Amino acid sequence: MRAVQVVGYHRTLQMTEVPQPEVTSPFDVVVRIGGAGVCRTDIHILEGQWADKTGVALPYTIGHENAGWVHAVGDAVTTVSVGDKVILHPLMTCGLCRACRLGDDVHCDNSRFPGIDTDGGYADFLRTTARSVVRIDDSLEPADVAALADAGLTAYHCVAKAARATRPGDVCVMIGAGGLGHIGIQVMKAISGATVVVVDRNADAVKLALDIGADYGIVADGSHVKQVLDLTGGRGAEAVVDFVGEGGATAEGVAMLRRAGSYFVVGYGENIDVPTIDIISTEISFIGNLVGSYTDLQELMVLAAQGKVTLHTTTYPLDQFQRAIDDLDAGAVRGRAILVP
Repeated sequence: MRAVQVVGYHRTLQMTEVPQPEVTSPFDVVVRIGGAGVCRTDIHILEGQWADKTGVALPYTIGHENAGWVHAVGDAVTTVSVGDKVILHPLMTCGLCRACRLGDDVHCDNSRFPGIDTDGGYADFLRTTARSVVRIDDSLEPADVAALADAGLTAYHCVAKAARATRPGDVCVMIGAGGLGHIGIQVMKAISGATVVVVDRNADAVKLALDIGADYGIVADGSHVKQVLDLTGGRGAEAVVDFVGEGGATAEGVAMLRRAGSYFVVGYGENIDVPTIDIISTEISFIGNLVGSYTDLQELMVLAAQGKVTLHTTTYPLDQFQRAIDDLDAGAVRGRAILVP
């Protein structure tokens, strides 16, 4: 089968022929890929940012946002059947460690992460486990929802926390209305009564944010912190969700936060530089967010089936993987780029 692989850091990806994965254990599920999301993390992988963290052996197949159709199952699999439409939780988890038994499978002691530390979905087929497959509604197509497997899941995981930390009438500022942000906006409007204020440097992204439900859209033109403070009577927002995490976004986000507010970090790339006395005296909180649980993904797919969360996508044939990567890196993709085998 075809597979797009990392053959070296600071080098371009390469498509090659590799053996098609087969069922080798009772709980294996082999999926025919219908869509694989192209994520900025894939660019960070090529830059070598994850090399020491994962220790993955090269070459390997990239791609961690995957959906498709069940192609084959192990003897013990009872939750899905051949032909079912599925989206794949990005982690393969053990189900036996303390975290898994607490329902916190994001932090499984024995997890593997297809596309990050083992073969992923920039390919015709992918092998995962029964614990990682979520059946999707017949009204949904794999290519339309694939990026919800990570970008959508991460956005949901974070925004669900922000929703629990806010009340109707509170203000939630979202920094960034791109691939993750445009999903987070829809989730927040679906599950919370908070007022959603979106800040982005790109005027088109701000327009998209307003089109999909944001209450206010602000272009980050240097006056955006003041505009947020003016909207909140000078107090700042109860919650800030930062989908950017670089380019000065964190300092601006903290400046938008009110006393006892919560700052939810999703994007990454720079350090948060806040004097500890300011954290103590204002009792602000910083909360990190990585992917989401299996049940988070199930809940997100309910919202997708209800039409409350819709991905804005640009599709590329699998053999145009490099164009997809280049377009994403250049900021030319509104929403999410999806590779379709």
